[in-house]
Amino acid sequence: MTRQISRRSMLRAAGTAAGAAGIGVVGAGVATSALASPAVAAGSAFAHPGLLHTRTDLDRMAAKVKAGARPYTAGFAKLTANRHAQSGWRANPQATVYRGAGSPQNYAVLYNDIHAAYQNALRYHVSGETAHADTAVAILNAWSGKLTSIQGSADRFLAAGLYGYQFANAAELVRDHGDFELGRAQEVMRNVFHPVSDSFLRDHNGAVVTNYWPNWDLTAIACVLATGIFCDDRAVVDRAVEYFKHGDGMGSVRHAIPVVHEDGLAEWVESGRDQGHALLGVGLMGTVCEMAWNQGIDLYGYDDSRFLKGAQYVAKWSLGGDVPYTANTRRKGAIGGWSGSETAAEAAGVDPAMTRPIWAMIANHYTKRRGLSASYVTRAAVKAAPEGGGGDYGPNSGGYDQLGFGTLAFTRDPGPVEVTPSVSPSGAASGGDARPQGAVSDSASPTAGRDLAATGAEDMVGWAAAAGVSAVAGGLLLLRRRDRVRRGGAE
Repeated sequence: MTRQISRRSMLRAAGTAAGAAGIGVVGAGVATSALASPAVAAGSAFAHPGLLHTRTDLDRMAAKVKAGARPYTAGFAKLTANRHAQSGWRANPQATVYRGAGSPQNYAVLYNDIHAAYQNALRYHVSGETAHADTAVAILNAWSGKLTSIQGSADRFLAAGLYGYQFANAAELVRDHGDFELGRAQEVMRNVFHPVSDSFLRDHNGAVVTNYWPNWDLTAIACVLATGIFCDDRAVVDRAVEYFKHGDGMGSVRHAIPVVHEDGLAEWVESGRDQGHALLGVGLMGTVCEMAWNQGIDLYGYDDSRFLKGAQYVAKWSLGGDVPYTANTRRKGAIGGWSGSETAAEAAGVDPAMTRPIWAMIANHYTKRRGLSASYVTRAAVKAAPEGGGGDYGPNSGGYDQLGFGTLAFTRDPGPVEVTPSVSPSGAASGGDARPQGAVSDSASPTAGRDLAATGAEDMVGWAAAAGVSAVAGGLLLLRRRDRVRRGGAE
């Protein structure tokens, strides 16, 4: 495979290796796996590529497809069949992008071009065909050379958040290409996308903090986090991480997932709205968690894996299962202006046929990296496979909210449980828990432990069928998990 290699990438690789040399044991007696997420030492540059995909991820995809391994080949076929993934794509950059009623909307041009850049860049990393890298670079350079503003109604915040994090991910995949205008792309992130998203997290468009559902916050968090990583700005990354954990808006993890039940499922508040927006929220939160993980920040495991519990809830509900819902009322309106309220009394109806390309990333993290049970998420991932991307889920903007292609990008073989170090707000790596973060609480009842062990078998069978994984390998992981439960340890 041919790749463009610059002096900048060589220096960055050397710095990353030097930082990694200082990382030894995480917690008491728990050694880091060779495949553990990259840790970022205080004051060091961020790992690149390091948004949704690391170098290890990209090399794995290429090797698996070259070897004809399933389901990677099916995922890659889904990519190559998409019209956006063709090297003949030509960009149509605009100086101002508008989204929202009352404005001359042209935002579809932006999201189509960004998805074309991302898909061509991903295709290049898997196939080694440089024409696709050149196409991605040309698209991104065209936009960074012209885009100056995101405008429109309140929907401009959605445009900045969604297309900002996506632009950064596409650009991250070609940041070392000799013709890529990295500095100019970083300026677009800092000066066009990021300010709109950051302002939303600060004042929510002048509205009361509960006026906007979680998705609005989550698009902004994703953009702010992606900006910080792509531009090597620690303070911006810290801002996104802090908001995810403790933000006042509905997109912070405890507001998006407000109630945890004894069965281990946790209500996703937007399931009281509708299925499409709940799926969007899970996909966005998973995106935030994955980008953070690739920089050594564990949001997947934060607050006793609260995100896993919320994702499990949405997966079960979306598959047609019955879930509890705690009625809640949220205030709406402008600060100092009109006001009102809205009550969600129960989970909305669902269409079990509806799917989004969000599940492979989440299922693989919890079942493959951590060895945890995620039975409903796993079922949803198997049902959605092979996951496509923008252009495969309808022509409207909702079909472009996720970059997708998770079957190709995130399928992993079962292996040693990975542990990421806890990272302080300043970025200093510190010792983690002896137990992998995100494991089920030690106080969980024995009955709960037996339930997890039972559903673990279902996880292994499902993934073996979907990924062509050896049943023996899956069985060994299951036995190890059951042994931990029987000893009274964490699942």
